[in-house]
Amino acid sequence: MPAEIQVLTKGLVATKLSHSMKDLFDRIIANKGPLGKWASQAEGYFVFPELEGPIGNRMKFNGKEVITWSINDYLGLGNLPEIKKVDAAAAAEHGAAYPMGARMMSGHTKLHEQLQNELADFVSKEASYLLNFGYQGVVSIIDALVSKDDVIVYDVDSHACIIDGVRLHLGKRFTYKHNDVASLEKNLERATKVAEQNGGGILVISEGVFGMRGEQGKLKEIVALKEKFNFRLMVDDAHGFGTLGKTGAGAGEEQDVQDDIDVYFATFAKSMAGIGAFVAGDKEIIDYLKYNMRSQMFAKSLPMIYVKGALKRLDMIRTMPELKAKLWENVNALQNGLRQRGFDIGTTQSCVTPVYLKGSIPEAMALVKDLRENYGIFCSIVVYPVIPKGLILLRLIPTASHTLQDVQETLDAFSAIRDRLENGTYKRLSQAVAAAMGE
Repeated sequence: MPAEIQVLTKGLVATKLSHSMKDLFDRIIANKGPLGKWASQAEGYFVFPELEGPIGNRMKFNGKEVITWSINDYLGLGNLPEIKKVDAAAAAEHGAAYPMGARMMSGHTKLHEQLQNELADFVSKEASYLLNFGYQGVVSIIDALVSKDDVIVYDVDSHACIIDGVRLHLGKRFTYKHNDVASLEKNLERATKVAEQNGGGILVISEGVFGMRGEQGKLKEIVALKEKFNFRLMVDDAHGFGTLGKTGAGAGEEQDVQDDIDVYFATFAKSMAGIGAFVAGDKEIIDYLKYNMRSQMFAKSLPMIYVKGALKRLDMIRTMPELKAKLWENVNALQNGLRQRGFDIGTTQSCVTPVYLKGSIPEAMALVKDLRENYGIFCSIVVYPVIPKGLILLRLIPTASHTLQDVQETLDAFSAIRDRLENGTYKRLSQAVAAAMGE
């Protein structure tokens, strides 16, 4: 090719490339994402609401007292005087910083070890390791456990932290239909073929309790498949720890398969009313994770405030079974009351209480505003694209701090708002919003 033509050709290619390139932020400005696009209608009220006052069954929202059903303080520990006393004393002694640095370098203490030992004993495992944050802990556990030759098989309804952890995996991964053992078995057959070809292993991941629907993972059935397939089981028991099982040790204890869970994870952000998390299992596996979880190797240790606070909270969970008993008194009163009034609460097997209604997003917004402003009920709202279009999910989290009076007021309010939804009141109230949203 003549030199003049080569120069011309290169110039045309360069021009084409420069015309196709965009500023990185152009897409972000044009598309705020599936949730962010509703920010102007929702922010400050339906999302990022400001609940004020001490953590409890009744708090302040928008200047009014509301019964609060959206806080995962299952055992009601968050505002107990004895808990706050320990937290305050730890803060006074250590400040918010101690210990500084990552555990491997300068952030390790005897109390961190004590908490790990007590947690391992509580969930019937050889060893446990503290994590500075639950979400990134799960991501890092998955990343450390598998290599490119291994295969991950996980429930399609898994929490975002599990999905983000799986995204880091360089090998094959398969999803199975939610809590569908036949689907899991089919995907284990696929995974086995890949693992045999690669010389790798298989990691199955489930949740102990699925936080949106409230169903327990089918851990007993999953464990039974170990007789037919060679895999290891990881369970994220964020919602089960403290709430399920005879002692509160979680979904594995509830289903009598705790010994068969190879990697057990739980957070402090729910039943323990704190920050942090832990992973537990055989000592050899936990020792491996200690030296290979990047989110812990290269990030700050769990501050002493939370370590001492967690020791106190764990002690109360072990020695005060009345906390869990009161929680379940409220759970049963709420769930039985909703069922008796004809509400669809799905197939929940836990404290998580979903109420399914039919309606559009604008109707859901009008309904929730009515609940909060006129009935004094604050609960979480979930709509499309998180759930199918045309459905409204109101998610209630009963706690030990709720009263039976709270339950009765809520049941009466739900009966009233259902009537208003069915007679078209919310459709009329939401017409302006619906028009703005193009619905």
